[in-house]
Amino acid sequence: MSSQLLASQHCQPRKGAEHALDANRIKSLQIELPEWKVDGKEIARDFRFDDFYRTIGFVNALAWMANREDHHPDLEVGYGHCRVRWSTHDVGGLSLNDFICAAKTDLVIAG
Repeated sequence: MSSQLLASQHCQPRKGAEHALDANRIKSLQIELPEWKVDGKEIARDFRFDDFYRTIGFVNALAWMANREDHHPDLEVGYGHCRVRWSTHDVGGLSLNDFICAAKTDLVIAG
């Protein structure tokens, strides 16, 4: 599945361990998102910006997308940087929603 195909999908309600991705599926999806790193039960990426204004612009655009998908990241925001972490707490790990939103995040940063 390509990152464009991931980004074209929409999040679905996923609750329960049966929606958690296994290690093989995570590996195959991560290949499509090489700048993202799987860290335990989340997928994360650091973004750098020239200033605080651009950082917050990115955060606002990401918040709009996340709200539309009804799937929300954990964010660490500071001057010139933002760490984005996706995880599906209702499944106790990573779900397809996390990879969909990571791909959509890449589209947000691409402008």
